[in-house]
Amino acid sequence: MMDTSFTGGSFTLRLDGSLALAHSAAAPFATAILREKTYAVNRGTVKETVTERERIPLTELKKEEGRLIFSAQGHALSVSLRPCEGGAELCFTGESGWGYEFRLPALPGEAVFGGGEQYRKVNLRGETVVNFVSEHIKASTILEKALLPRLLYREKEHASIGSYAPMPVFVTDKGRMILFSTSADGISHFREDAYVFTFDACPESLTLWQAGSYAALSALLAKKIPNRQYLPDWCREGMILAVQGGTQTVLDKVFAMLDAGAAVTGVWSQDWSGEKRTVMGKQVWWNWEVDETLYPGLKDAIARLNARGVRFLAYINPYLVRGGRQYELCKARGWLITHTDGSVYHIKSTTFDAGMLDLTNPEAVRYIKETLIKKNMLELGVSGWMADFGEYLPVDCVLHEGEAKELHNRWPVLWAKINREAIEEYGAKDVMFFSRAGYLGVQEYAPVMWNGDQHTDTTKDYGMPCVMPASFSLGFSGVTMVHCDIGGFFSFGKLKRSDELFIRWMEMAAFSLLMRSHESIRPWANAQFDAEKVLPHTVRLTQLHRALRPYLEGCFKEAERGIPALRPDFWEAMDYSASRDEYAYFLGPDLFAAPVLRLHTQRRKVFLPAGRWVHLWTGKSYKGGRGYSVKAPLGCPPVFYRKESAYAPLFRELAGI
Repeated sequence: MMDTSFTGGSFTLRLDGSLALAHSAAAPFATAILREKTYAVNRGTVKETVTERERIPLTELKKEEGRLIFSAQGHALSVSLRPCEGGAELCFTGESGWGYEFRLPALPGEAVFGGGEQYRKVNLRGETVVNFVSEHIKASTILEKALLPRLLYREKEHASIGSYAPMPVFVTDKGRMILFSTSADGISHFREDAYVFTFDACPESLTLWQAGSYAALSALLAKKIPNRQYLPDWCREGMILAVQGGTQTVLDKVFAMLDAGAAVTGVWSQDWSGEKRTVMGKQVWWNWEVDETLYPGLKDAIARLNARGVRFLAYINPYLVRGGRQYELCKARGWLITHTDGSVYHIKSTTFDAGMLDLTNPEAVRYIKETLIKKNMLELGVSGWMADFGEYLPVDCVLHEGEAKELHNRWPVLWAKINREAIEEYGAKDVMFFSRAGYLGVQEYAPVMWNGDQHTDTTKDYGMPCVMPASFSLGFSGVTMVHCDIGGFFSFGKLKRSDELFIRWMEMAAFSLLMRSHESIRPWANAQFDAEKVLPHTVRLTQLHRALRPYLEGCFKEAERGIPALRPDFWEAMDYSASRDEYAYFLGPDLFAAPVLRLHTQRRKVFLPAGRWVHLWTGKSYKGGRGYSVKAPLGCPPVFYRKESAYAPLFRELAGI
């Protein structure tokens, strides 16, 4: 229920009795800001320099023709306020060229979650969250890990870590949800006295909800921003193996894994279009057509794989490597973004240059869909792909239509939309792709997200552990289907994964929606799924994941309603103070997992949520609300199921796999 109070120049908005918005002359709800920004970009990582020219707190308030007018010094912000299901919506009309700052009350002891994909922390209270799509990984951290002794490396704090998929939507453990509908660059400060949201342009609206559970809030968000994420049936039949190196290598490795008894549902060969060796390692040749030298007879090979129940997955991104055939073709047709002088605007990935396809150019979009996706991939027999990148759009480039700065945050959503439309136009009902970059609305187009590029280690800033906060924050932001690269991606020098790390990572992925490995940027230096000591665990864990399918079906149905599949340990308590482990999670309603995040250990401390739980591997009963030290040998991570679960018979069978 929405209640408002307007007294003199003060205004309050309450939802179900809880304070949602307050304005007074001393603490105005809105402030108009005039700022200048410069952007320094290095391989997708952006550093902003901000100069504030003018600030006008909009201290005066009056009602006028059913609208609230916040004003001062001749500047006015018009707000229409209306109730909506579960809350209230404020629609803004501001002045062109100005940015705006909004102040919302911070409740005592309240924890804040969401903000899109946030890797370092679940609770954002006391933190600053940047609303600007950017590269997550910094080269400097990789070099530190590669060159410094392990004990000297200092894990990075939240404020220094970017996000591929930020979103201005936040949830609190007091039952609040806050959504700003805007594509503008911005920043949010979750201070103790107030939550302050600043954007470079006036948002379209602010929606405030109040509900008694996270599931109810998630459902409200899904009605506002439809969730159309999905995974085809074949994705649920085992693991997608990452294999590169050419047609025969793919066939040999996949068939060997099948013969070993592994549940293999797909093979992902990101180098299908060719490979490019750089100082960093093995990268993809960004030319979106099959490399006939590396992958001769690929269409026939895909048919052979399909006959054994294995799908083939490829790779694509919105860039074209400089000098490649597709680059030259698209450059000649004017389909690449440019500088103001008309020259191609190149972006750099590690050591090589690439041109960026202009997603605002209808002819370029048509070519992407008709040739690069439908003809070069779908007609080949490809059943899925990594739709990579989307976060590098320079704010000073020239586009066919629109301003780059205004479209920067929306760019990865445009990229996902093009991929989704190509699939739907082709009529391929059992094809999927996975995206790493996103913004508000990406869940309408990307079938499933993945957590981007992790380091091949167990550090909490960039390694295996950061997958969990990233997944939780996306879940609170409306993205319900998320998975990760098993084993991580970035490797350099002594930064590389061992057999043990790969197994532990695979354990975590077995208890998720989708199992998919990555060879890493240096496959030869990192453990793979078929290493001698890893292979038995690959076979068993892929079989286990396949056996989970009946339970996962329920998780998929909940995800379609906006409820994330992976949920933090305080999800049901709806109280962050009940959290004891930011790296343990619910998979659906009845499974609770605590991945082993330290190497060279066979035990894990676990704090179980309220309820009665059964240890998956031993059948021993445990009482929730307490902490335990649990044995965790390789292949048997701490996983528990609800004693009263309707799936208890299925869970008991898993222990025998």
